[in-house]
Amino acid sequence: MVGNNSLLRELLLLSIQENASDLHLTEKSPAIFRIDGRLIALKKDVLTCEQIKEMIYSMLSETQRAKFEEEKELDLSLALTGMDRFRVNVHIQRGSVEAAFRRISLNIPSMDDLHLPSVIVDLARKQNGLVLITGPTGTGKTTTLASMINLINTERTCVIMCIEDPIEYIFTNKKSIIKQREVYRDTNSFAEALKRCLRQDPDVIVVGEMRDLETIGTALTAAETGHLVLATLHTPDAPQTIERIIDVFPPYQQQQVRLQLSSVLQGVISQKLAPKKSGKGRIMVPEIMLATAGVRNMIRERAVEQLRTAIQTGGQFGMRTFDKSLKELYDKDIITYQTALSMATNVKELETLMSRSNP
Repeated sequence: MVGNNSLLRELLLLSIQENASDLHLTEKSPAIFRIDGRLIALKKDVLTCEQIKEMIYSMLSETQRAKFEEEKELDLSLALTGMDRFRVNVHIQRGSVEAAFRRISLNIPSMDDLHLPSVIVDLARKQNGLVLITGPTGTGKTTTLASMINLINTERTCVIMCIEDPIEYIFTNKKSIIKQREVYRDTNSFAEALKRCLRQDPDVIVVGEMRDLETIGTALTAAETGHLVLATLHTPDAPQTIERIIDVFPPYQQQQVRLQLSSVLQGVISQKLAPKKSGKGRIMVPEIMLATAGVRNMIRERAVEQLRTAIQTGGQFGMRTFDKSLKELYDKDIITYQTALSMATNVKELETLMSRSNP
């Protein structure tokens, strides 16, 4: 909760009113919002180091304050009663205490709200295996993951175990039982929580982020033993996601991991966010790789460089490249021609795809 600092409360409320995705408090600058991907400085006085530190410390408990002062880094979640939540990172920059706030809506958007392809709905309905959601920071991975969890919660009677750092969207039990455990508050680590989770009768396991060898290894084992595992990774596309998972293991284990991953993987959803032509809001641009027999064989046989071709030619299975998604959004007049080209993986290829509708 926010302490008794009226300025911090005012800024957080304003970020909700302006539909900002982020709020930055940084020295020698007014408060800065990120709205539709663009940084916009608030037309108010520059914040002093003392003001920023006072605002940030007002929202910390004594335990959090001590942890921050010892480690100089802190992640936490923050709630305004009856309003949106915030994921907060507190850090030090040139000796000054600063913070970045990521807004998380109280309302969990549906897959229809997010305009997700039907194949992502199909992945959420899988009974077992590994589904990965990837992309750089700030591309909506958490929101896509939350919409998938909400679909399962609406349709299936099962136990969903979520391991997060920190907890972002708050779920209400519908058909499912959803347990949300926050790393460092409810458990000491992702790896430890994931290992214990297997004894807690889960049907679906959600890993907020696969960060290290132990977490990745346990997630693969969980998927192998009949659970549906949903997880995120900070990788830009499907081929690099496969490489990242394999490369985190020592060389003598990598062939075993290839076999394991090829057998449990259901799909990789990579995503970016594109500004809408209307100037209001952004829309998800997905790349989707599904674990067809051919894709599984490429993973087993160390042919990761062929996965790009498999995605390009796998349209009949529901696969799509970023460029195909960009073309579809352009054809629907949702994004501009310039936006599509600026986000293309292969500019010449996308120009060719869009040539018949090129203005």
